[in-house]
Amino acid sequence: MRKVAASFRVNGRVYEVLIPPNRLLVDLLREDLGLTGTKVGCDDGSCGACTVLVDGVPMQSCMMLALCYPDAEITTVEGLVRGAEMDIVQRAFLEMGGAQCGFCTPGFVMSVRALLNRVEAPTPEDIRQAISGNLCRCTGYTKILDAIHKAIEWERARRQAQARDSAV
Repeated sequence: MRKVAASFRVNGRVYEVLIPPNRLLVDLLREDLGLTGTKVGCDDGSCGACTVLVDGVPMQSCMMLALCYPDAEITTVEGLVRGAEMDIVQRAFLEMGGAQCGFCTPGFVMSVRALLNRVEAPTPEDIRQAISGNLCRCTGYTKILDAIHKAIEWERARRQAQARDSAV
């Protein structure tokens, strides 16, 4: 199959690649760019392990042709890390044991990060909606929900500190 030249913005960086026209976004990320944090679970959009942010919106990359998103800002779980510091959501999943086996974790983290980016004080219904496209096959979601609530608490504290600092 012939390959086409394409340019993608992923995690704030521009990548120039040669890919077949039928390359899925998840395969571009994992195989062409080496960003293996995004997982392939079902290949049919039903598990959410492949969730990435596309212009801030959580989307399932196993269902997306990469060439349809050349102008989008794509963020993977690797893109949430700043220097050596994990994102609040990543840290909450780690500290609260929400990672469990870890396979579904990147998708949950990306869905929760998108929620916190758009909703300042998420309700239980907001949380349910945000993670409705993510499946965990390990447990009954207790530790995942604990991690989400901890991330919300830390995000609220971070925003309050920023507001205080900007008021000074």
